[in-house]
Amino acid sequence: MTDTSTEASSGTTAIDVQGKQLGTRRGTGDPATRGRTTIADGVVAKIAGMAARDVVGVHAMGSGLSRTFGAVRDRVPGASKSATRGVKAEVGEVQTALDLEIVVEYGVSIADVSRTVRENVIASVERMTGLEVVEVNINVGDVNLPDDEEEDDERPPLQ
Repeated sequence: MTDTSTEASSGTTAIDVQGKQLGTRRGTGDPATRGRTTIADGVVAKIAGMAARDVVGVHAMGSGLSRTFGAVRDRVPGASKSATRGVKAEVGEVQTALDLEIVVEYGVSIADVSRTVRENVIASVERMTGLEVVEVNINVGDVNLPDDEEEDDERPPLQ
């Protein structure tokens, strides 16, 4: 069934092929073209950080200094963990580039973990934002040794 339409001053009135008025639509064109959506760098960084943390073999995100400050902040009552730690995002109109700093578990293949992180980050960011991810640079800044966790457990929590 085809519609014809006539312009009215307050909108567009659609008329079906039998001449009955179907209703008045306000505005014309695709609703997606009636405004602009901008995505902040922090939003993309959070998505990428969560996607990277989901990969088996990733122990933590960020450099040693940022992890130290983050550990102190995490122990403060009411503070939330930073999902953007170890992630830098540069967002353009339709593309984004990401830099990640990760700590891997001892014994895992760094190449395999990096590839999986890259795939997971690209899929998550592109699915959630619609932006094209042009690059994901990964810096493996440390390896978490099994002894490191025991040392962390021996330290008393801050109060």
